[in-house]
This record gives sequence, C-alpha cells and structure tokens, in this order.
Amino acid sequence: MNKNIGITDKIIRLIVGFVLLGLYFWGPQTAWGLVGVVPILTAIVGYCPIYSLLKISTLKKKQSRKIQ
Repeated sequence: MNKNIGITDKIIRLIVGFVLLGLYFWGPQTAWGLVGVVPILTAIVGYCPIYSLLKISTLKKKQSRKIQ
C-alpha cells in the first residue's frame, strides 16, 4: 500500500472531517456527521483507496513512501 495523499490534501481532509464531526455534535446531530471520520482517517494514514482505484496521487514524487 503506497501513500497517495499529499500535505495539502491532508489539510483539506482534516478540515472537512472536523467540520462534519462538529455538525454531528453541535448541529442537527444526524448520523451523517459521522461521515467526517472517513476523511480524518484517510488523512492520518495518508492513503485513499478511491485514489488507488482511479490511479490518482496528490503526493509529490520525493515524498512517496510505503505504508508499513
């Protein structure tokens, strides 16, 4: 499994994930807010399975590393 998420992509995913989780706790409190966990986890791990299927990588060439 190779990392395929760059730093800018990670920051965006973290912001979106925390906003969605915030909606769960302080907004309408529906289960849809828990969807925010997915972008947070992919940002932490640095790997997105959908990017792999579509052969996309936002990671710069010199940053490329394998996930262990």
